[in-house]
Amino acid sequence: MQVEAKHPSETPQNKGELSSDTRSSEQDLEQRQYDADVQCPPSTTDRRLMTKIDFHVVPFLCIMYLLAFLDRVNIANANVFGLSEELELTGTLYNNALVVFFVPYILLEIPSNILLKKFKPHVWLSVNMFGFGLITLIQGFVTSYGGLVTTRFFLGVFETGMFPGAFYLIGMWYRRHEAQKRFSFFFNSTTLAGAFGGLLAAAIGKMHGVRGYQGWRWIFILEGLLTVVVSFFFYFWLPDFPEDAKWLSPEEKTYVAARLRLDQGSSGHARKTTLRDVGTVFKDYKVIVGGFMYFGLIVPAYGYAYFAPGIIQGYGGYSAIETQLHSVPPWAVAFVFSMAVAVVSDRLRHRFALAVFAICVAIAGFGILISVTESIAPRFAGLYLVASGAYTAMPIIVCWFNMNLGGHYRRAVGSAWQVSFGNIGGIIAVFAFLKTDAPRFITGYSICISFTVLSMISCCVYGVGCWVANRNRDKNPIDRELTEEEKMDLGDMSPEYRYLL
Repeated sequence: MQVEAKHPSETPQNKGELSSDTRSSEQDLEQRQYDADVQCPPSTTDRRLMTKIDFHVVPFLCIMYLLAFLDRVNIANANVFGLSEELELTGTLYNNALVVFFVPYILLEIPSNILLKKFKPHVWLSVNMFGFGLITLIQGFVTSYGGLVTTRFFLGVFETGMFPGAFYLIGMWYRRHEAQKRFSFFFNSTTLAGAFGGLLAAAIGKMHGVRGYQGWRWIFILEGLLTVVVSFFFYFWLPDFPEDAKWLSPEEKTYVAARLRLDQGSSGHARKTTLRDVGTVFKDYKVIVGGFMYFGLIVPAYGYAYFAPGIIQGYGGYSAIETQLHSVPPWAVAFVFSMAVAVVSDRLRHRFALAVFAICVAIAGFGILISVTESIAPRFAGLYLVASGAYTAMPIIVCWFNMNLGGHYRRAVGSAWQVSFGNIGGIIAVFAFLKTDAPRFITGYSICISFTVLSMISCCVYGVGCWVANRNRDKNPIDRELTEEEKMDLGDMSPEYRYLL
């Protein structure tokens, strides 16, 4: 089978969304170019192959991250069932236990993505999955503040590669205009985890007293055990990169590689990532800005994930189980809203305006939470808006940034950087909502609004930076044809590359 794929500069889609008037004709031209340059294996069709990829890549990564996020934030559910009381976590000790998680989680993101490429995803991710499941299980047996802090630290160690690794892996399977639905569906494993976690905690909490353990301990024990068991299966089920996938035929591998080259250029799969490569990535200011886009949203996102149950409990004096059940609907609405926006984003092949729109939804929610002090219904509406806005904007921003990075090494380093730097916001979030500020949490809401605005400003800077880069490259074409090796080394910094807006 002969496959000839042109570089991204030769497809109109990669020149950005210049205007709505030209979008349709550009997409038609791209499709004709795509059909001419890449021929699907005769045994299948493009749609059938993409369905095959979807079923092998997205569901397993979603389940993996659902369990990771569940094991990370189930401490909020456990706290409603008496964790702080039994372990005597007074003052800010509970917040300290939360923040310890982020220390290794932030520092090890980039090394983890490099090791992911070295050991292959199915090995690296499943081993780490077993690790954080085991630590979660052990967390159910801690008897002191010191034990809780220790387990939270090692939970951060093993979870560090889950999120950036999965985003990096998804980005190596799909073209840019196909990616947002997949990114959002994966990312919304967090909203499903929030909803599932509330329901599961409500059920497990009824085990209070079984074998002498309080209900909060059973939350950790059973949810950790579930992760450990699933990790053994995921060693065989988690996907690798397209070049390594055993469930693709050689012809299908060639076809997948060719269709991605049309959009992203040569991936450089076989090329080893060096320290010099890491340094080179950070010479691009847009990479730095990408970290701030995510950083600004982590504060409200983790603020909601860790403290929403406590906030809800303070609304009407709900019991522990009632609180868990009331925490479910905002997560469910956030999932539906996020997926709807993702479909629109992929259809329009546009990210910037939709990211800003979602951020505005979150800001509106915090505005309601700050201004309404008596009526419960508007405050619940504010929680719905916060969850929907934050958990819609985040996958758009991560997809936009990741899919604009060309090649394996720039995407591996850039995606890990964005997530690691962004998660510094988690440290701020856990100290933004203190017991002394309950039940109104004016300080916490105000901090969340400030950082959400920071994310919006960063999106504007990044969007303008991509637009300027595209315009300059259009105005100043290079006077020679780059070799494939040069294109691979430059990635999205190649003069022929065009960013998606």
